[in-house]
Amino acid sequence: MDFSVESWAPEYGSSINLPSADDADDQAVATVERPLDAWAPIEPEPSSTPDEIAFIDGIQRIDARIWIHENGISTPAVCVSMAAGATVCTPGAATTHGVEVVRSLIAPASSNAAPIVTRHATYEFVPAQDTTPEATYLAIHGRRTELEIGVARSVTSDLIVFDGPLRGQTDRQSVGYVKTHHKIYLPNEVQAILGSLDDGQRTPLFFLSGGPSGRWSWYLRLPGPRVHPMSGIVRLELAGTGTVSEAVARAEIVSACLPRFASESHKEARAPQNLYPISGIERELRRRLGDAPLLERALRVAARRNIKEWLLAPEARTETPTPPREQLPRR
Repeated sequence: MDFSVESWAPEYGSSINLPSADDADDQAVATVERPLDAWAPIEPEPSSTPDEIAFIDGIQRIDARIWIHENGISTPAVCVSMAAGATVCTPGAATTHGVEVVRSLIAPASSNAAPIVTRHATYEFVPAQDTTPEATYLAIHGRRTELEIGVARSVTSDLIVFDGPLRGQTDRQSVGYVKTHHKIYLPNEVQAILGSLDDGQRTPLFFLSGGPSGRWSWYLRLPGPRVHPMSGIVRLELAGTGTVSEAVARAEIVSACLPRFASESHKEARAPQNLYPISGIERELRRRLGDAPLLERALRVAARRNIKEWLLAPEARTETPTPPREQLPRR
């Protein structure tokens, strides 16, 4: 495969941040636990607490933007490094578990792309639907989700917290932890309850219809300074299976466990929502991704090695012999 690396720095180019695909057709039913006129902040009273909690996260980084050349046509693509792993918390201890790093070439399926082998890494081909930024984003996100689910399958924790929406998972142990709000799902009649939540309190459950089985969801306030009504507010998700009473019991346990992991602003810029176990695995994953400039240089070397002669300028095909050492001009 013939390709060239874009001369611009990888961070320049299309930047897109889409909400979860499950959000597109979500319809919220807010009366599953309580009628609207009975909505009020709830103080969690869990029936039990898990002995072990796993916090799972993944990250991605664009190492280079490239052009794939075929039959005189150049197609844009990206080379991406991705990693996923878990912080497993037990009483008095936290350990890193199941870290996996992959390198992917995200290119349209129609491009007939092949893996790119460099000195330091191999970028396996992951097909995207087309060349649009949205298709590229979805392909990256899909591969990263696969990594995160693989990590989840390798842990045996009683509670597994994913940093982000559940994205179609149906495992009852899994919880989606959403710390950024693309929209508020509550009806206007009860939206004000979010501002009145005290530290550690939750809203009643509501049901979201998006995804294969829907999701049970609720809002929780984490402890920390309040600079606006939504300070410290996160949204939690459970797979929409089982009964309402089972979902409420699970929500009680989750809501009672998470506040103690809330971060503080002098240690974490996204406090309190970016929980300490998630912040810790993020740092480890960034370290495991490796040196971005080194990987980009390796891609440029591989591009020069593989490019065909017809792509080179005529004058570049004639090699100029290097003069003997003694004939080199002296400074």
